[in-house]
Parts: sequence; C-alpha cells; structure tokens
Amino acid sequence: MSEQTPHQNTTFSLTGTGTDNGTDSGGRTGGQAGDQTGHGYLALPESGAGPGVIVIQEWWGLTDHIKDVTDRLAASGFVALAPDLYGGSITHDGDEAGEMMSKLPAEEGARLLAGATDHLLGLDAVTSATVGAIGFCMGGGFVLAMAAQQGEKVSAAVPFYGVGQGVPESYAGITAAVQGHYAEHDASYPVEEAREQEEQIRAESGAEVSYFYYDAGHAFHNDTNAIGTYDPDRAQLAWGRAVEFLGEKVA
Repeated sequence: MSEQTPHQNTTFSLTGTGTDNGTDSGGRTGGQAGDQTGHGYLALPESGAGPGVIVIQEWWGLTDHIKDVTDRLAASGFVALAPDLYGGSITHDGDEAGEMMSKLPAEEGARLLAGATDHLLGLDAVTSATVGAIGFCMGGGFVLAMAAQQGEKVSAAVPFYGVGQGVPESYAGITAAVQGHYAEHDASYPVEEAREQEEQIRAESGAEVSYFYYDAGHAFHNDTNAIGTYDPDRAQLAWGRAVEFLGEKVA
C-alpha cells in the first residue's frame, strides 16, 4: 500500500523560471497534472554552493534511497534536487509501483523536470550555468527525455538502466554529454536494446556518448536491494564513474 514520502523539503514553480525557494516540512502533495507547484528534496553541499544536478526517482517514488542518492551527491559538492514525480506517494510493492508509474504521463513528468531545472538554475547556491541529470529505472528514461527537451540547459545526462514512458523516440535535441549504465542481465531493458539506444543517441544527437555495461541485473545500484539484484561492487564502480563525469561536465 502506498505511503506519503517524508522527504519533500522544497517547492518550485511549474509556470515560470521557478526561482522561488519555498520549503515544505513534508507530507504535502504536489506536481499533479494542472498544479502550478512542484515539490522535491533539495540537498546542499557543506560549502553551501556547487554545480546543480537533478536526481530522478525510480518507480518507487521519492524514497529513502533517492534521498540518500541526493545526499551523496551533495556530499560530493553538488547542489542536488530530486523532484517528486508522484506528488508525495511512495511504495515498496512492485505491482503498485508499476501502476503508479503507468499513471504518470510522460508529458507531466517532463513538465515537472522543466520546472525543477529552471528552479535549480535560479538558486544562488548553484554555481553552474547548466545542470546535470542522473536517474534510475523510470528516472533513467526521464533523464534522456529531459536532456532532449531541455537542450543546452543540460550538460550531462546519466541514465542508469532507463526504462518506461520517459524514454524518448528521438534524441535529436540532446546536446549534453551522455554516460549510460546498463545491465547485461536486465529483463526490463535487454542489453541489446541498450546498445541500440547508445548508437541511436550518437547518430541522432552528435553528442558525446559513453555507455558502460555490467554483469548484473536491473536496479543493481539500489542498495536497498528492492528486487534482489543489488551488486555492491558494480554499484560502487558505476557511481564513481557517474560522479566523476558529472564533476567534469557540469559547469
């Protein structure tokens, strides 16, 4: 049964540049179709400032794991924002997660990510003129959609085993450098499709593209072991590559 995330601590506009810096103590929903305010979790580095990175959730919602990923990026020097694509709902049940994901229109996800991007770029704490984006599972698909739709606002896109409605049909709008992390034993997104996607992005966008393939299953980076596929060694390797890439590209 779905629950309410306790991790909403910031709001952003979905109609303009979204540079307000409102906070929300938690539990309030937002970002549903027709709403003009999005919610999310914002984490700042110890220095108080740094390059901006958008973190895009898995199909479970804005969970403890996504908060932890966002905090880890902040600990590495980034200003990290995880927009809540489900308006406050989270789940730990796979069937329910699939249903929740299916009820999120790709267009609504894109609207929320556009607002989050403008909000992050408008924060005084953000030192970069562009943002990076990293996402997992459903969020990995939306990383590519965001990069295609936001163009030069996004300088680095890092999808981890991206699936779902966010995966775009065309990658022509991507100007960001892309670093993909995909599993060789992924029933949700077979490795053959990932390799085809890699070549399609390279051909259509002309962007810098590098994909890594791991002897692992879907969601190998999720250290809650939500579907029994967590691989700590490969997760650490992929994470190190991703953080280094974001540090090099987001400026």
